[in-house]
Amino acid sequence: MCAGRCLHFRKRNLMTDKIKLGLAVLLLAAGIAGFYLLSEHALVLRVLAVLVGVAMAISVARFTGPGQQFFAFGKDAWVETKKVVWPTRKETLQTTGVVFLLVVVIAIFLWIVDASLMWAVKLLMGQGD
Repeated sequence: MCAGRCLHFRKRNLMTDKIKLGLAVLLLAAGIAGFYLLSEHALVLRVLAVLVGVAMAISVARFTGPGQQFFAFGKDAWVETKKVVWPTRKETLQTTGVVFLLVVVIAIFLWIVDASLMWAVKLLMGQGD
């Protein structure tokens, strides 16, 4: 009994989501167009037009199904970052030092290999000293 009505509701909900997303895109485009249409005004006003367009587009897109899923995902991701055990300052500096040291060692190694191969190629071509 619910199958027909639920399917109709989902189709209508998908259509309203599409309309809302289309409106969000138009609001974003209006903000960008405002930036160019206000070319004779101060840069602050032009940037404000873009920011208002973006804010309005986000506020409209927030109330769509995909928008709600996106914001829920963002909220869950934020909760997960709070669970991460971040390294201490000392651990970070030690790891960074090891990385820099290895970069220098590998750079010197590659320079030696490059110079050796260049010397060998010149020797084989008869241009060596």
